[in-house]
Amino acid sequence: MSQARIAIYLVNGFLDSGKTTLLRDTMNMDYFNDGQRTVLIRCEDGECEYDETFLSAHNTVLVSVDEPEQLNAEFFSKLRGLYKPERVLMEYNGMWPMEHILSAKLPRDWGIFQIISVIDGSTFEMYQANMQSLIVDAVSNSDMILFNRCRADQPLANYKRSIRAVNRMAEIVFEDDKGIELEVQDILPYSLEANTIELEDADYGIWYLDIQEHPERYLNKTITFKAQAMTSPKLPKGTFVPGRNAMTCCEDDIRFFGFLCKYPQVRELKTGEWIYVTAEIRWENAPVYEGEGVVLYAKTVESALRPEDPLIYFR
Repeated sequence: MSQARIAIYLVNGFLDSGKTTLLRDTMNMDYFNDGQRTVLIRCEDGECEYDETFLSAHNTVLVSVDEPEQLNAEFFSKLRGLYKPERVLMEYNGMWPMEHILSAKLPRDWGIFQIISVIDGSTFEMYQANMQSLIVDAVSNSDMILFNRCRADQPLANYKRSIRAVNRMAEIVFEDDKGIELEVQDILPYSLEANTIELEDADYGIWYLDIQEHPERYLNKTITFKAQAMTSPKLPKGTFVPGRNAMTCCEDDIRFFGFLCKYPQVRELKTGEWIYVTAEIRWENAPVYEGEGVVLYAKTVESALRPEDPLIYFR
């Protein structure tokens, strides 16, 4: 994330999610155990602790922080002067907004190099139901999301899609309670063998995420789905965006998810009207994407009734 000379490796997650274990394991790895002077900033106390002998052996000094407001320019300047670190690790409190650290005034030659979110797979559904906004905040800027303590019989594909809805680029890894990585197969509610895919209302979110991760699965196929029309004079001539709204974390955070669609009769459409779209799927360069992406070529566009639940979900 940064080309600064002093790299900050930030690990976030809720209490007892496994942040300390991950950092200790990382510090023991050959590529990290190189003797660099390291400051470890710990923003909460969990069940696992750092042994003084362990820290000394890894040329690391531990600094505790009790409040997010402490992460200010004066704090980081003091660390720099006292310890002259060559590397900084941070175990960030999952209950603190990420904005506190992302907007912090760091020394000029410091920068956040990597953000890893640690999620306890055994409690993820509970947190997702009750603290979804905190999960979204934590993972939105992460380079990697590690689900630990997972079981193969859990709906891990659903967990993966819920993360992809807010962070398309992060690496997502699942491990069991022994630290063994689990392979997660995508489970789709429709057949990829068919030349024409007819989406049910509940399938749109799953398709939207999967086609961006695996566009090759859908090239030149025909898709039929219900959507709302989004028209704008800012879009290329003869195009509109059919899509659906999704609540990514709370009622105040509703986003529109759709793809550019070429349709010569676009002037007949009204923004917000419900339609059935049947279109051929292509992957090509489009200025609105600033590169390549999914482009639909409409075969038919017909009026449709508003669904009972107009929102889509990614599970």
